[in-house]
Amino acid sequence: MESKYKVPAIEKANSVLNLIAREPAKLRLIDISKSLEINKSTMYSLLSTLEALGWVVKGKGDTYSLGPSLGALSAAYFRQFNILQSFYLEAAQSVHKVNENIQLGILDNRNVVYLAKEEGNSPVRLVTDPGMNFPAHASAIGKIQLSQYDYVQLQKLYPEKHLEKKTPYTVTDIDELWAQLEEAKQKGYICEAQEGALEFFCVAAPIYNHEGQLIAGVSFTMLENSWNEKKEIAREEIINLAKRLSNQAGYINYLNKEGFTKTQ
Repeated sequence: MESKYKVPAIEKANSVLNLIAREPAKLRLIDISKSLEINKSTMYSLLSTLEALGWVVKGKGDTYSLGPSLGALSAAYFRQFNILQSFYLEAAQSVHKVNENIQLGILDNRNVVYLAKEEGNSPVRLVTDPGMNFPAHASAIGKIQLSQYDYVQLQKLYPEKHLEKKTPYTVTDIDELWAQLEEAKQKGYICEAQEGALEFFCVAAPIYNHEGQLIAGVSFTMLENSWNEKKEIAREEIINLAKRLSNQAGYINYLNKEGFTKTQ
């Protein structure tokens, strides 16, 4: 939106609410004023208005927390949130930038269930389509969701420790898979080279909900020539897409320098 159409008072109120959301019941008027560099008289008016509307409440020690009105609005938002609808709206932007196929999938035990895809102009036929299952350990979109588990949980998921081989490049050892997942946790994304299907390369990022739970993944898939040309922009864009979808699901943390990471 052009800056000439923005309302400064609403922008200030938004900054106040986001700050209080990050540190509930910890900040007084003077703390918020200093942090946001808004003078005390303006801040007093803002907080008084927000308190009257039920958007914030003043508690012990004159510190502020989010109020019940925001809770009601949040509940209404999450009732209407539809991840498929959001995916189709947001993924089209990402496909326009990279012009390769994007898929959305959720983890179901040891498999990924593909929910949707947005296609670029590539004539390549994907191995998976919406409604299909695929081994999670052999796909970027599955691995990024497996990264939510600790080692004990991963062992319980794969008690046999030897993983199904889809191609000569598929990871088959649980310890090797764990090393990949640990790296994915640090970076906030994961790449996969021909592990699910020969000649196909993927990069995936996680989607989180308002409770900080990993609920799905999105991935770009392309052939090697395209991968060599586009892997950096594809990595950047899949992280941005995951961020946008997570924001719509209520997740309020943001990208760090290395990737999209979940606050523990």
